[in-house]
Amino acid sequence: MVLRGWFIYARHVTRVVVVMPAYNAARTLLRTYREIPRDVVDHIILVDDVSADDTVAIAGLLQIQTVVHSQNLGYGGNQKTCYDAALADGADIAVMLHPDYQYDATTIPTLIAPIIRGDADLMLGSRFLGDPLGGGMPWWKWLSNRFLTAIENRAFGLALSEYHTGMRAYSRALLEAIPYERNSNDFVFDQELIAQVVASGRFRIGEVAVPTRYFAEASSVGLRRSVVYGLATIRVVVRFLMHKRGWRTSTQLTTRTPGA
Repeated sequence: MVLRGWFIYARHVTRVVVVMPAYNAARTLLRTYREIPRDVVDHIILVDDVSADDTVAIAGLLQIQTVVHSQNLGYGGNQKTCYDAALADGADIAVMLHPDYQYDATTIPTLIAPIIRGDADLMLGSRFLGDPLGGGMPWWKWLSNRFLTAIENRAFGLALSEYHTGMRAYSRALLEAIPYERNSNDFVFDQELIAQVVASGRFRIGEVAVPTRYFAEASSVGLRRSVVYGLATIRVVVRFLMHKRGWRTSTQLTTRTPGA
């Protein structure tokens, strides 16, 4: 009860906006929406990337604020619109949640608590602080995630359990400082943003356990696309190391000038 009361108080001083980058999420959007704790979340924004199903219609029935792209911009392009919309809405914290019902949205209060306390600026909802294989994660995804996470931890000087999650929370200060608009429109957007955060040296990253579900309707990247994503992630790490060591300065990894 004390914890719930603290979050009710925090809601009055911290505006929490959930953003959902959506593409063909009609079969899972309602279930995802129902799990979002409305006593903590002030507003929900869905960005539709030209879905071929009824995602937009269902979002309308649920009275979710919806931004519809005129052309498909990809996963990263969708997130750029999400964060632009959250900042325009006055968000102090933006929670990115995949609308595919894979991540347990009831854990949002735990996810954002360190940001509200001022202990973190970016929080990751980690599948690997729990039992991802028990939740149905394919073994090859488990293995590739472990491999890429080890490489990123070594490069970034961190000890995170996972970098490749579809549930994250960002402080407003971070989103205003990090030039996420310079990132890829593809899936590697998330890893580029983390590299930008680490390169800035200004922001703290934390993680909490988030249970996940794997089922037929949940979005999933196939083996071939995963290989492409893995190679792109390694390129992000190489670019970061070259920038950090002064071998090649990257404008992508340079923090945005205040007011720009």
